[in-house]
Amino acid sequence: MFKNRINLFRLLGFQVRIDLSWIIIAVLVAWSLSTGLFPVQYKNLSTQAYWIMGILGALGLFLSIILHEFSHSLVARRYGMAMEGITLFIFGGMAEMTEEPSSPKAEFMMAAAGPISSVLIGLFFYALYVIGRQTGWPAPVNGVLAYLGFINGLLAAFNVLPAFPLDGGRVLRSILWGWKKNLRQATRISSRIGRFFGILLIVFGVFNFIGGNFIGGMWWFLIGMFLQGAASMSYQQLVTRKALEGEPVSRFMKKEPVTVSPTETVDSLVENYIYRHHFKMFPVVEAGNKLVGCVTTKQVKEVPREEWGHKKVAEIATPCSDENAIESREDAIKALSRMKRAGSSRLMVLENGRLAGVISLKDLMEFLALKVELEEPGQ
Repeated sequence: MFKNRINLFRLLGFQVRIDLSWIIIAVLVAWSLSTGLFPVQYKNLSTQAYWIMGILGALGLFLSIILHEFSHSLVARRYGMAMEGITLFIFGGMAEMTEEPSSPKAEFMMAAAGPISSVLIGLFFYALYVIGRQTGWPAPVNGVLAYLGFINGLLAAFNVLPAFPLDGGRVLRSILWGWKKNLRQATRISSRIGRFFGILLIVFGVFNFIGGNFIGGMWWFLIGMFLQGAASMSYQQLVTRKALEGEPVSRFMKKEPVTVSPTETVDSLVENYIYRHHFKMFPVVEAGNKLVGCVTTKQVKEVPREEWGHKKVAEIATPCSDENAIESREDAIKALSRMKRAGSSRLMVLENGRLAGVISLKDLMEFLALKVELEEPGQ
């Protein structure tokens, strides 16, 4: 899901990242608060005061979402689920799991932790607001505190909707999973409900927009679009994971792949390999079938065109790493995850440190499409 992420910090062993889309939402939130909500609720303040309130409100929302996602991550860790970290993106945040929950109870507890934490955070900010009013804190301070108390309550209420992948949808999935003993069926039902709620929010947003509530209509429409897309994508991710889990990389790899000698020039690489075979990555192998690493079209693009004729592949090749190689015995789902993280479509497959083949995203997707077509029940 996330292609452009920036690492922010680590806390309690979790890496917190921000997707570049969050910058868009942060600006929109600050703008909505500064030009819409706060001027209506707090009259006769300066434009500068409204913008400071808006920025602080956006930062407070940012902090609240981090705490919400941390609650999921901590409970997930308690139940033995591996977590890659937390990423804030265009419509909130996501605690990134590398695998599905181990049981309905684990899913229920992890999902319920989010809304509970939001309620507690909301009560905390509301208590500060009450103290501020009683002790005479400035109106802008009380305004931001009141907003943060309200928005956390709204976040909790929205997340308990039984619309997957919202927390309420995950609670529903855990109940269906425990009842039906079938995770895929439970996910299919809850994701359909999620898509339905997404459509309702889109329609609600359109009516608000037509009725003159431009800002509110815009938000509901965008959230509905996101929810509908996220519900569909979450189900497809589960189908993909279940289809590829337990399938070794060796099943999909192409043996005897096209390799490049480290003594080839970049010009020869382009003309005789890239343009002929149309791959974006080639293993680099020395005499005696010794694997050196790999070379990609991205590395070629970094070499000035006038140097192609004399620069050798060995000078630009990348050594083997988790970004470009995988062991043949690993699960295919791990290869897919590694490709997604590295933004690549091919990985070298290793056996005892030697090149055994190459696995491609195309081969995985073709297998997945056939398996879903043959085994997935009608939608």
